[in-house]
Amino acid sequence: MITILGPTASGKTQIATALAMEVGGEILSADSRQVYRGMDIGTGKDLDDYIIDGHQVRYHLIDICEPGTKYNLFQYQEDFFKAYNDIVSRGVMPILCGGTGLYIEAVLKGYKLSPVPQNPELREQLEGKSLEELTQMLMELKAQSGTTMHNTTDVDSAQRAIRAIEIESYNLEHPLPRRDLPPIASVIIGVSIDREERRRKISERLRYRLEHGMVEEIKGLLDRGIPAEDLIYYGLEYKYVTEYIIGRTTYEEMYGKLEIAIHQFAKRQMTWFRGMERRGFTIHWVDALLPMEEKLNIIKALALSE
Repeated sequence: MITILGPTASGKTQIATALAMEVGGEILSADSRQVYRGMDIGTGKDLDDYIIDGHQVRYHLIDICEPGTKYNLFQYQEDFFKAYNDIVSRGVMPILCGGTGLYIEAVLKGYKLSPVPQNPELREQLEGKSLEELTQMLMELKAQSGTTMHNTTDVDSAQRAIRAIEIESYNLEHPLPRRDLPPIASVIIGVSIDREERRRKISERLRYRLEHGMVEEIKGLLDRGIPAEDLIYYGLEYKYVTEYIIGRTTYEEMYGKLEIAIHQFAKRQMTWFRGMERRGFTIHWVDALLPMEEKLNIIKALALSE
């Protein structure tokens, strides 16, 4: 398998789809929010990237569940392995692509996870605590268990932090049953983008998405009856735009806070990927600004050499 990872706005999807078109591969998405149907602009699905010269590049693990539900890492592992085994059984090259480091690491390492039920009593105890307080509690639990799960990349709202605490608490008390999933050998390509160029692209992309329907998309989800708090759970665009729509902030406040939050998110993504390297993963970094043909040649040479 080839894995292509990178921070938001690095152009990793375009690289993955161009590669898939050249080698006849299929894309496995590693994005914790693109799994939701109808959450398109806010999650940056950019489904047009999967059409090259009129040809559809086949993709998996996008649009597989309903908005308002709480998709999790355990479910992602199950869905990933079903799709991965199907692709491999047909003799096709699987290409894992995304920016959710936890999802990528979980399938490459074969994390042994157990399904974790909700804990209403714990949730009641945690209700009302700030994200900072919850994050501190989570860090203490992680220190006890030694886990690398639930980095702040993926815990950017109080609801997400509470769910992470719920999972970490459960796993400390219930180490079994667990599933044995095999680690997957993969050539890992990291898309490296200069910090200032990344910031420029993030700001440009945010303006474009707000001008081309992101607010309307989120209004539509609210109109379908999805509670505002459920959308806020998804973080970043959904958190800040929902708060604007329901009147908690002005447009200017929403825009400013969201732009800062996405820049911070990209920085945390890079922190996770550097952490993967410290945990034994070899990531081959490719400059995002190289011409596409040159990037593809580098990736194919690396894939053939391993």
